[in-house]
Amino acid sequence: MPKTLYSRHNEVFLAMLRGLRMARRLRQADLADRLGRGQGLVSKVERGERRLDVIELRDWLTALDTDFPGFVSSLDAELRLHVTADHRITRRMGSSRTSA
Repeated sequence: MPKTLYSRHNEVFLAMLRGLRMARRLRQADLADRLGRGQGLVSKVERGERRLDVIELRDWLTALDTDFPGFVSSLDAELRLHVTADHRITRRMGSSRTSA
């Protein structure tokens, strides 16, 4: 599976996070205060230098007063508009290998 850090899909994800913060009229420092973290972390995440795991994403969205399932649904819809060759999911049918 190709790395996604610099993919178009990651750019869409990061733009959505930045857009939410800006729509709430929050500076990076304001969001950092809500998260109990430093402003540098927010900057690194928004620039794509630092990833969020799913638990951190949930906390991030809570700090932005955003519904986690709603965000994920919106993200999925947006990513479907940006399908690229490196993000096609293929499924092996009838594989001859069996797991032990």
